Amino acid sequence: MDDLLFRKAMGKFATGVTVLTTIHEGDIHGMTANAFMSVSLDPKLVVISVGKYARFLDKVTQSKRFAVNILAEDQQLVSQHFAGKPQGEVQFGTLDGLPVIDGAIAQITCEVASVYEEGDHTLFIGRVTDLKLEEKNPLLFFGGQYSEVKALEINKL
Repeated sequence: MDDLLFRKAMGKFATGVTVLTTIHEGDIHGMTANAFMSVSLDPKLVVISVGKYARFLDKVTQSKRFAVNILAEDQQLVSQHFAGKPQGEVQFGTLDGLPVIDGAIAQITCEVASVYEEGDHTLFIGRVTDLKLEEKNPLLFFGGQYSEVKALEINKL
């Protein structure tokens, strides 16, 4: 199977955009990711997927903690910043001792519960330790492009 075809097929799944953050030896580290999902309500668990060549991999492996910042529709530049295209200063807050992105629609802090190496990625199962929400629309990613939520109008008969 062709790698490009597989990548295009995966791009047909619309996702939210997150920035994963951690702190290690006093320095804040982050990366943009859309490979994130909820795993369990009891206990509260999430999973993130980090490529084996990502610098973030070593940082979260050593810190054993991470935050998931679900970005708002006005945070495309933040996403690009942590995807390797610096866009100036990023404003951080703190939640449960971890750096979080100001203005994100959700900030979720986690302790690493389990780690699985699968293919060219490492999966981190995180036990949720705290969270904070804001009422905004999410930033979406579909077909290699950023998108926004648009409510569908239902025709009434």
